[in-house]
Amino acid sequence: MSLRATFAAACVAVAGLAIAAALGLSYVAFRSVLTVDAEQSFRALVDAVADRARHAELGPEAFGAPPDHGAVEYRVMTSRLVITQVLGPAGTIEVRDRGRPLLPVDPSDVAVAGAGQPGEQAEHVVESDGESYQVVAVALGDGRGAVQIAQRTTEAVRLLGHLTELMAVVGVVLFGLAALAGWLIANRVTRRLHELTATAERVAASRRLDTPVPPAGRDEVGRLGAAISTMLDELARARADQRRLIEDAGHELRTPLTSMRTNVTVLRRFAELTPEAQEALLDDLDVETRELSALVDELIGLSGERHSAEPVRPVALAELAEAVAARARTRTGRTITVDAEQVVIDGRVGALDRALSNLVDNAAKFDPSGSPIGIVVRAGRITVLDRGPGIADEDRDRVFDRFYRADQARSRPGSGLGLAIVDDVASAHGGSTFAGNRAGGGAAIGFTFSPGSHPDRTSISPERRTLGA
Repeated sequence: MSLRATFAAACVAVAGLAIAAALGLSYVAFRSVLTVDAEQSFRALVDAVADRARHAELGPEAFGAPPDHGAVEYRVMTSRLVITQVLGPAGTIEVRDRGRPLLPVDPSDVAVAGAGQPGEQAEHVVESDGESYQVVAVALGDGRGAVQIAQRTTEAVRLLGHLTELMAVVGVVLFGLAALAGWLIANRVTRRLHELTATAERVAASRRLDTPVPPAGRDEVGRLGAAISTMLDELARARADQRRLIEDAGHELRTPLTSMRTNVTVLRRFAELTPEAQEALLDDLDVETRELSALVDELIGLSGERHSAEPVRPVALAELAEAVAARARTRTGRTITVDAEQVVIDGRVGALDRALSNLVDNAAKFDPSGSPIGIVVRAGRITVLDRGPGIADEDRDRVFDRFYRADQARSRPGSGLGLAIVDDVASAHGGSTFAGNRAGGGAAIGFTFSPGSHPDRTSISPERRTLGA
């Protein structure tokens, strides 16, 4: 079943239950009012006749006398709610309304007519001409006769039957209207979902990420449409980045591979070379193989940073900087100083470690003087300082591009991807990269991170603040 049909069926079911409950309660209330009111009116009239019989010596002739509009006798004979007959002492009908049906006289009515106690009653149900009557006979006393008061019970049943039929018709009409309204609402609500589904199917079939997503308003469906549009934009951007990365990587790989093919061609005449030429050839192959391996490692690292599933957790940047500095000291033998405030951010510790390590390695590579390398951590900012040749103005805006290598760096080992990884890590943490020159010579390269971090500006111990300007 489609979502549209399911939604419409749910609306119809809820509306049907509401209609059934409303009509059912209305029927019960009307039936209660009808039966209670009729019974109360009937009993009130019977009690009035009995009370009148107890307080006045009435005979059958009192009910046929000229009307006294306030008398019970007149009211009981002219009531349109009941049928009245007056019986003589022997149970014969003495007075009756000629326009009303003739009621049968039951033996209990005859007994009440000859009773000596006024107000004595006998009650029973009789059938006459297909109608059912509730009959109460009230004794006039001293054997003077009785008054039969009857109420049709089939009238209420018939009225309730008509009411049931009317409510059934009304219920069917309301149910049909509810079904139509439910279908229209379901069609209106799911039409936009259908359009979004069709768009997603077209994207899946054509693989075109530039397929336009129809606008869908500001409700949940609208938010879904906006999310799909944003997702397609991100996928298109990722595909474009992937294509550029492959093109750049192919260009960078072409150079060492061409050199290696040349050296392999020379290897076919390896025996004809002098020992010095053989050694130079092997050294060249070793260097090219190492550069090719480093390039592949950097490509894998760059891809890993873009698609890392590493969880986000609190990272103490001062401790991270100390760990990076300790590894760099062991690996390079250089002096690495740390000046760090106690800053804690929510981030990916592996990515931040790699970015900071790349900055320190870059400083060590471009500063052959052996001067100390400094790591400075402040709230919202990490900077790595060296005393190398610095950064030329024309290179400052491009040092973080993939595979970009300044003229002075082309003779040095490296792939040109280390700082690109730093840029990706900074972007992933809501920040950006920066590069400039230090006063007195050298470079200052680093990155910022999201201002939503949680800095603690309490500085670390003075002995760790060993970096000069």
